[in-house]
Amino acid sequence: MSDITLHRARTVLPVAAPPIADGAVAVRDGRIVAIGAHDALTAELGDAIGERREWDGALTPGLVNAHTHLQYTDMAAVGRGQYPSFETWALAFEKGYRVEHDWAASAAEGVRLSIESGTTAVAEIVTDPEAGRAVHDAGLHGVVFWEVFGWKRAAWQHDGPERVLAQLDALPSPPATGLSPHAIYSLDTDVFRELQRLAEAHGVRLHIHAAESASEDEFARFGTGPLAERWRGLGHSDMQLLSGNGSGNGVVHYLDTVGVLTPHSHLAHGIYVDAADRALLRERGVSVALCPRSNAVIGLDAPPIAAYLTEGNPIGVGTDSLSSSPSLRVLDDVAELHRLARAQGYSADDLHSRLLHAATAGGARALGLADGPAPAGTLIEGARADLAVFATASADPRDALAEIVESAPEALGTVVDGRMLWEAGSVGRGPSTGSGSAFEGARA
Repeated sequence: MSDITLHRARTVLPVAAPPIADGAVAVRDGRIVAIGAHDALTAELGDAIGERREWDGALTPGLVNAHTHLQYTDMAAVGRGQYPSFETWALAFEKGYRVEHDWAASAAEGVRLSIESGTTAVAEIVTDPEAGRAVHDAGLHGVVFWEVFGWKRAAWQHDGPERVLAQLDALPSPPATGLSPHAIYSLDTDVFRELQRLAEAHGVRLHIHAAESASEDEFARFGTGPLAERWRGLGHSDMQLLSGNGSGNGVVHYLDTVGVLTPHSHLAHGIYVDAADRALLRERGVSVALCPRSNAVIGLDAPPIAAYLTEGNPIGVGTDSLSSSPSLRVLDDVAELHRLARAQGYSADDLHSRLLHAATAGGARALGLADGPAPAGTLIEGARADLAVFATASADPRDALAEIVESAPEALGTVVDGRMLWEAGSVGRGPSTGSGSAFEGARA
């Protein structure tokens, strides 16, 4: 029986290899079995081809959203604002968070929007148990991270590990699950160390917000600044970084001292970093998920994308949540990174290919999906058949790549494990969808 599905597209962008004009990807049992020019593959595979899909656009690996909170999809009203500072946005977030929400429905809607924009894997951060099933139920890949927020040393020593592990175990799998220590200002130093120990003992990944706020560095280094004063005003002067007048290190180096910078962790944002910080991240094998549109909404600086590219840091692309971003479309952030890279002086002619790599293979690396017997993020034989198709107009592969990176075209279809999860214009093909913080603060 013919068991291969052949996806033909005007352009195929494998990421791991040069673009292919009039290309095709052959899929069997959820894996890619061949990729190349359409006519050559048709001749090679012959009668083994069963179903044929013809796409009028560009076919790429499925996009990987390397940092998001799909749970907050119904908080889009907060994200439609414009804020002068991180602290101002945090107040608006907390006000919106305290309103009653159906977190399960909100997360499911976020999953739907993600799939309909070509996303096949996510780094989803969950703060409320009801939101924990959405990625699993839709059949997406990635990691669902339980966010650990608001723990200080004394409370942690009482029952912290037991409670966090119970919350982690409650997340359905697949996909993989992990722990997300929120940020340097919302967890005590000893708690960070313990979370790394727990992650290593249980074989899960870590994902941390880092160097997102300009005042984080002063908080970490000296225990002072606007963010530090806010926490003191909320009654948290006993936090180790505050009571000890900081660590003497900036954010990235502080995280290294507590042991959480490993190849099994990745950071979100990474805006306020210098060359020494970036070098340390490379040395430790840590990827950074860049979320430029969220940064702009919150009133933050742009990430140093040109420096990350020039120096060779591994990067992914994230949307963050609708509570701080205009959309959950990864390509919208790719287009903004393209604009920023050129504005920051990156002039090499590989920018299009490197940014598509960041949105696919780079995100897969950050989530630990790039290795193993069925890797994700690239179109190669043996890889997972996670595909996305976009409505590009050009027949020239180089121009189609430029369209994807600069113009963020609409998705035409999304395939996960060889299964058509969503197709534009089709009815009935949609995906199946089926704790508050201890501190007053934000989870951007």
